Amino acid sequence: MNTPLRKVALAMMGMVVLLLANATYIQMFTADDYRSDPRNRRVLLNEYSRERGQLIAGGLPLASSVPTGGELQFQRRYLDGPLYAPLTGYYSLRYGSGGMENAMNSVLNGSDGRLFVRRLSDLITGRDPRGGHVELTADPAVQQAAFEELASRDYSGAVVALRPGTGEVLGMASTPSYDPNRLASFDAATQEAAWEEFTSEENGVPLRNRAVSAIYPPGSTFKLVTTAAALESGTATPDTQLTAAPSITLDDTATQLQNYAGNRCGSGETAPLTEALARSCNTAFAQLAAMVGEDALRAQAEAFGIGEQDLRIPLPVAPSTIGDIPDTAALQVSGIGQRDVALTPLQNAVIAATIANDGVRMAPEMVRNILAPDFSAIDEFDPQRTGRAMSGRTAEQITQMMIQSEEFTGGEGQISGVTIASKTGTAEHGADPETTAPHVWYVAFAPADDPQVAVAVVVENGGDGSQDATGGSVAAPIGRAVIAAALRDSS
Repeated sequence: MNTPLRKVALAMMGMVVLLLANATYIQMFTADDYRSDPRNRRVLLNEYSRERGQLIAGGLPLASSVPTGGELQFQRRYLDGPLYAPLTGYYSLRYGSGGMENAMNSVLNGSDGRLFVRRLSDLITGRDPRGGHVELTADPAVQQAAFEELASRDYSGAVVALRPGTGEVLGMASTPSYDPNRLASFDAATQEAAWEEFTSEENGVPLRNRAVSAIYPPGSTFKLVTTAAALESGTATPDTQLTAAPSITLDDTATQLQNYAGNRCGSGETAPLTEALARSCNTAFAQLAAMVGEDALRAQAEAFGIGEQDLRIPLPVAPSTIGDIPDTAALQVSGIGQRDVALTPLQNAVIAATIANDGVRMAPEMVRNILAPDFSAIDEFDPQRTGRAMSGRTAEQITQMMIQSEEFTGGEGQISGVTIASKTGTAEHGADPETTAPHVWYVAFAPADDPQVAVAVVVENGGDGSQDATGGSVAAPIGRAVIAAALRDSS
């Protein structure tokens, strides 16, 4: 064989070897990834030939499949689409799946190992294969209150409600929302128009679940973490005196940090930590953060779950962070929930729920039961304790401080006969915070002496773009309405 032919033959052999290696790699290592990829339309077409399982909450079928009589035998239908979209996600022939439709796909399409016996039975008896069902932890009354409080005001934001003792997600609202029924349409033009609308930045990206996928500066709600770090490390007690000055100069800088509206923190030269938290004094907490130190603050943040990677509930959750802290001035600003500190609404709800649960952090969870096609339970939710974030004594001390904070908080929606423990936040953001409306927060739990629900509310850009917006005036009424709904439904 002459040299040119030998080179061609070797090149062809090399390509054949590479093709075989690639095929082997796909079959051995990445087959499951391709099979579960929401863009794999071949798998989707096969799945449309069987009845997909339901997503259920409070006995309501939030997502179900209906027969079409056509080549695509079943089509997905969503109950009150925008209301429950953050819980259900979407299932689309063209755009795959998202949210719980994707996270629990193997159960819903019947391929989950827990449904093996049912699949074998279907094969033997000749029954049409069906998927399993997923019962969610959400309470429809809580979900409706959360969504309507945001949507009726035309706010962009999110609400998360948790059961402190178990970590169950009672409600998860995100606005603007979207109607997954439009993505479930078999009409290509309808799907395409919906996708463009739901992913548009101009429309606020309705497809984004702000409760778990967006991170925001938490503002003064982060003072709960700083307070816990101070109490747990022995740096301070509830009676420790801190500066009451309306402004201070950050360490080793010429930068001034002011309290909200330039107010003093009480009437004296100093104020106890309890009063500083109730009045949400920036100057006092900047001083406290410097006293606590970066290591203790980071350790406490991690104990609350901040920084946790790859968290799934089973929806994937964006990691929260306290960011880099290169010097004391950065530590002081971080201690009041600004600079690079950024939390998801879910994370802030977990912080409130952990305090409510005597300092024990429970893993948040959205799935209560996995059900067979005949609705018999095959796997039940088991609350998962992830660790103790603080002592019970520290949790009780912070609870008492939060009760006083609620007494200082304005806004509507006070609940007669119910003691709420809360903290508000007004968070600067953007390239020019001086001219940008703040994000506003409210985190709380109730009843304070026997917590049944913990909530976190964030409203982007003050709700109506007002630079004077506060957590008390904008976010607190929403949180209280959600708490009221949860307590009514639990009574």
